Amino acid sequence: MGKIFLVGFGPGAAPQMTERARQAIDEAETVIGYSTYIQIVADQLKGKEVIKKGMTEELDRCVLAYEKALAGGKVALISSGDIGVYGMAGPMYEYLFEQGWQPGQGVEVEVVTGVTALCAAASLVGAPLTHDFCSISLSDLLTPWAVIAGRLEAAARADFVVALYNPKSGRRRGQIIEAARILLKYRSPQTPVAVVKSAYRPKERIVCSTLVELAEQEIGMLTTVLIGNSSSFIQQGLLVTPRGYANKYSAPGQLKAGEEAGKSLSLGLKSWPERLKKKLDQGQSPLQIAQGERLPLGEILFALEPAQSVPDPLAALQSALSQGGRLICMGRLKTSIPLAAQELAPQNPFCAIQIGSGHISLNTAQLAMAYQLGERLYWLDPQGEVLLAIAPGRAG
Repeated sequence: MGKIFLVGFGPGAAPQMTERARQAIDEAETVIGYSTYIQIVADQLKGKEVIKKGMTEELDRCVLAYEKALAGGKVALISSGDIGVYGMAGPMYEYLFEQGWQPGQGVEVEVVTGVTALCAAASLVGAPLTHDFCSISLSDLLTPWAVIAGRLEAAARADFVVALYNPKSGRRRGQIIEAARILLKYRSPQTPVAVVKSAYRPKERIVCSTLVELAEQEIGMLTTVLIGNSSSFIQQGLLVTPRGYANKYSAPGQLKAGEEAGKSLSLGLKSWPERLKKKLDQGQSPLQIAQGERLPLGEILFALEPAQSVPDPLAALQSALSQGGRLICMGRLKTSIPLAAQELAPQNPFCAIQIGSGHISLNTAQLAMAYQLGERLYWLDPQGEVLLAIAPGRAG
């Protein structure tokens, strides 16, 4: 049996290729890859069988690599960057498993890591990835746009530094505009952005800009876009994301009051519930606290010691409605409306809540949890987002 090398050769310039990647390509008898990849490493391919495949022929590459390895050959399936990051390692393993392949039996497989695009781009513009970050591909050729939009929304809300892969092509021109629109719902228009094209290649181009100007930049398939978080900044042409030392130290070696070296911040996990309780005592509602913390209400109620989990959310809803009361909020509605006293009447699986002469419908199947804090009861969906809140027994 032969061997398949899954090789990531980095951004393209020879100095950025790992020694193991170079060795794997040298050892292979056959090299398979996208025509552009073959061209980048052409100087290493003399005397080898070279198979070029175009875009959309990724699965063909996997089939060929496996067939040649079954015949006893050594094959290098190559990708730029890291082959395990938006590269060919995933499709190759999927195909192998479909053929009944098992690790340690038959064809040998080795994944050879490389410098991925986001790391290469980051090294050219400063230190944008020093704190938490995520990467999102804007290509909707294989991933539904709704999934991509949901990931952008989550990353924006969570204040991640975001690296965008596949941001734009000749046919896909609107995705980068939509991505910027989603991010701008949560981030300042002046959020720093770095646009890096062809990192470490002859046509390298770097532009530092802002989120509000992102869609105006020259962007293509060879571009990686790095979008800072709320603390990122550009200085002297370099994009930097602070690690958080300013939260703990007033100067090198000088701790801020209340902080201890090697220990969690005074605003860390253990002290977080106490801080939330202070906000509650100061008159903020749990919903207001959740908005300020940029977290689902469920996380706030879970952390607040006075809040009590309700064992049976549906029974608690029926009890609250039978007593009347006031609807405090439903979803994003944040008003106070008298409720007419009534029994809960679920109907496959919706129920109607009477409000004056009208009613609103609630999908009771979404009721995942409930909490009581003081007189108010909160019902939440599985993600901890508020479905409705009622102050019972005070209608009118």
